[in-house]
Amino acid sequence: GRYRRHWTTLSRQQDGGHFYSTLSLWDTFRAWNPLQTLINHKLVADMIDSMLDMYEMEGRLPVWPLGAGETGCMIGYHSIPVIADAWLRGLRTFDGEKALEAMVVSSNRDDASEVYNQYGYVPSDLKGQSVSRTLEFAYDDWCIARMAESLGKKSIAAEYDARARRYRAVYDPSTGFFRGRRSDGSFVTPFHTEAFSFDFTEGLPWQYRFFVPHDIEGHFELMGGRERAYEALDSLFTFSVRDASASHISDMTGMVGQYAHGNEPSHHMAYLFNWLGDSRRSQMEVRRLLDTMYAPAPDGICGNEDCGQMSAWYILSALGIYPVCPGSGDYVFAAPLFRKARVTLGNGKTLTIEADHPEYPCIASVSFNGEPVSGFNISWERLMQGGTLSFRLRGATPDDGGKQHLPSPFER
Repeated sequence: GRYRRHWTTLSRQQDGGHFYSTLSLWDTFRAWNPLQTLINHKLVADMIDSMLDMYEMEGRLPVWPLGAGETGCMIGYHSIPVIADAWLRGLRTFDGEKALEAMVVSSNRDDASEVYNQYGYVPSDLKGQSVSRTLEFAYDDWCIARMAESLGKKSIAAEYDARARRYRAVYDPSTGFFRGRRSDGSFVTPFHTEAFSFDFTEGLPWQYRFFVPHDIEGHFELMGGRERAYEALDSLFTFSVRDASASHISDMTGMVGQYAHGNEPSHHMAYLFNWLGDSRRSQMEVRRLLDTMYAPAPDGICGNEDCGQMSAWYILSALGIYPVCPGSGDYVFAAPLFRKARVTLGNGKTLTIEADHPEYPCIASVSFNGEPVSGFNISWERLMQGGTLSFRLRGATPDDGGKQHLPSPFER
C-alpha cells in the first residue's frame, strides 16, 4: 500500500485504495476513461484520489504524470473531464468542493494560462501549439462549468461557460478552419491547411477542424450552417493531399483523407455526421475504421496505443456506444460488431448488447429493454440500469445486402 508522493516522501494508501500514475490523459480522456466510468468504478475512484493527491503536491492537477513526478509533456488540463464526468455521473467518492477548487486553480496554472486569459485565446506569437491549446482549454473549461453548476456555484459556472466559447476567437471564416492568431489580433500568414504549423499539436489544421465536442451545434453555426458544415466534414474523409512539410509528423497515421485515426484528436469525428442528419454516414465511417485500422497482429494498431485509448475506441465502437463529448454523459450509437455482448457494469449489473445482423454497417432501429430509443444516443444513466440494448441493422442501403461501399484507405 505504500507509494511515493510527487517529489517527496513515501505515503500509504488507506482502506485498500491504490495510487495510480502513468496517466496519459491527453489521450485517454476521450474513450478509455469514459469506458472505466461504465465498467470499473473502484478504479475511477482510486485514480481521482491519486489526481487530487498530486494536486496537493504539485499545486495543480496532473497533465501527464509518470512515476512520482509530472512530465507536463502534453497540452490541456485533461484531468478535469475525467473528474467532472465521474462526479456528474454520480460517482462521488471524493470531495467535490476540493475537486472544483483544484480544477479552477489548474485552469489558471498552465504555462499558457496567462496569455489565454489576457487575450481570450492563446496568441501564436507568444506560445506554441496555440490553436490546439485554445481549443482544448475551451473544452476543459466547459467541463469546469458543468462541475460548478452541479455544486451550485453559479458565478464560476458562468465564468467558465464564457471561457468555453473562446474557441470562436481562433476561427477564421475566410478559410473555414481554426487558425493561428497573433497577439495583435491578426491571423498568421501564410496559412496552408495541409502544411505543418507550430500552432497545432501532432497534426495539421485538418485534424483540429472539428475539435469542439462541447458545442457541436454552435460550431456548425459558426461554419455557416449545417450544409457548409457537412461539406467540410465530408472533405475531412475525402481530401487526401498533404504538403511535404507534414511528412515528419509521425503521429499522423491511419489516414482516411485528412482524418488520422492513429492519433487522438480525430477520434470523435466520424460520429459527427449524426448531428448533421446523416447517421448512416457516421455508421459507415465507424465500420470502415473498425474493419481497416485494427488487426490481430503485432502491427495491428494503426497508431500509438497511448495507454489504452486506441483499444478503448475499438471496444466502445465495436459495442455500438461511443462518448463523443466526455462530461455530457451521452454515448452515441454505432452498428455493433457482435451478435451478442455482455458487459459487467461498475455497479454490478449486466448490460447485454444485441445486434441481429452484425455483418451490416448501418442501424435501422434501436431499443432498450424493449422500448424504442429515439435519436442517435443514449445516456450513461440509462445504460447503468442494466438490461438489453438491441440493434436492428441493415445494409449501407436498404437493398444492398449489407455491403460496405466506402473503400478502405488501403484500397486507394
